[in-house]
Amino acid sequence: MRRRAHGVIGLALAALVSGCVSTGRSPADETGDHVTASDESDASKRSRVRLELAAAYFGRGQMEFALDQVKLAIQIDPTQSEAYNLRGLIYANLGDDRLAEESFRRALQLNPLDADAMQNFGWYLCQRKRFDEAQVQFEQALAAPRYRDSARTYLTQGICHSQAGQLELAERSLLRASQLEPRNMSTAFTLADLLYRRQEYERARFYVRRVNALKEVATAQSLWLAVRIENRLGQVRARQDLGQQLLRRFPDSREASAFERGSFDE
Repeated sequence: MRRRAHGVIGLALAALVSGCVSTGRSPADETGDHVTASDESDASKRSRVRLELAAAYFGRGQMEFALDQVKLAIQIDPTQSEAYNLRGLIYANLGDDRLAEESFRRALQLNPLDADAMQNFGWYLCQRKRFDEAQVQFEQALAAPRYRDSARTYLTQGICHSQAGQLELAERSLLRASQLEPRNMSTAFTLADLLYRRQEYERARFYVRRVNALKEVATAQSLWLAVRIENRLGQVRARQDLGQQLLRRFPDSREASAFERGSFDE
């Protein structure tokens, strides 16, 4: 299943990206000074409440409600970059590329240090195969002062490199993400998939085992990747044991069907 793993990665990134918007006060303003409650205007507070509602609707997939709330937030306070960042995510989800890109650019005009907006804009560009532009956004996010989500951005950057066919650069970014956040199983799975594609099966095995060791984290896709790795390594017993786990836990999955057919290269 050559493209299946990318679908899993895409879903993982969708979850990561959907959370990449701050709805509270920014930790620092454009001058680098910390923003406290006394700095926030009444309009900003009312706008933030609308923005929190918009983010909640967005997280539940209720895009029209989310858009209504984010529009109200912008009407109340048109200076909040976070509102335009979320607006960009909503319009991207609705398939309106013009307004999505306009929103991300407006967010960055309002706050050139908004690393969340850089992250989201980068992923948006990557999804549209504008890979070079996407990497500019990721690098700027990583260089932003006091940015706390570098691991997430290295993961996103690595996936974008992988989609562009830049596998060596992808590995470098993913390894950095793993170093910063070693317990992130999305990163471990993504690395395993990448290393499998690079025919580095022993290394791929190391990372996918970390995922499958956690029953609550393992998926049909991660077990299937492990099956294919063991098949490539000629470990028939391990392949069969993992395949039986796959059949037992995910009997109706495409991966289970492929295992039963012996279609290890799908």
